[in-house]
Amino acid sequence: MLDTFFIRTLKQPLARFAKGLDTLGVTANGITVTGFFLGILALPALYCGMVSIALAFILLNRLMDGLDGAVARIQGPTDLGGYLDITLDFIFYSGVVFGFALMNPTENALAASFLIFAFMGTGSSFLAFAIMAEKRKIERLEYGRKSLYFLGGLAEGTETILFLVLICLLPGYFSVLAYAFGIVCWITTITRIYAGYRTLQ
Repeated sequence: MLDTFFIRTLKQPLARFAKGLDTLGVTANGITVTGFFLGILALPALYCGMVSIALAFILLNRLMDGLDGAVARIQGPTDLGGYLDITLDFIFYSGVVFGFALMNPTENALAASFLIFAFMGTGSSFLAFAIMAEKRKIERLEYGRKSLYFLGGLAEGTETILFLVLICLLPGYFSVLAYAFGIVCWITTITRIYAGYRTLQ
């Protein structure tokens, strides 16, 4: 829901930074993979109860997720880059939620399971439509050129980042926040399925 606004707002600052990285010979795929491994370090940090450190790794991951796209626009987007980006993003999102289950299984495990279940809905509706959109050559210009077309919704990338930050700032409320965001994800899934049905019918 907020992705379009933030993409437009951050496009120029990221582009300037990306030019410097391109000059140094840094590749978009290298940024994607490095960002993923930095982000996944949030899991052991959460397991040890070091939420502030986990938040730092999460923010680094999201920064590099923005930079890889900016560098790719300079070097030229590739199918491999798009594949790595979306695959590692979904693993990262679920990994952070799993980290909260590891931190406090008694209080967090069920809520974490519900949210990962909801992520399956948003992820499958996202990717299944992307395949059909590519087949039919459907484009969505307001997002600019992306490797995958996707339907919008209440829970997109920006909302997910805000949620991850919020649960790190308020770890004692993880269960409540996870259930609430899980419901938002299911609303997104239902609206995407309906919109996809109408578009492809």
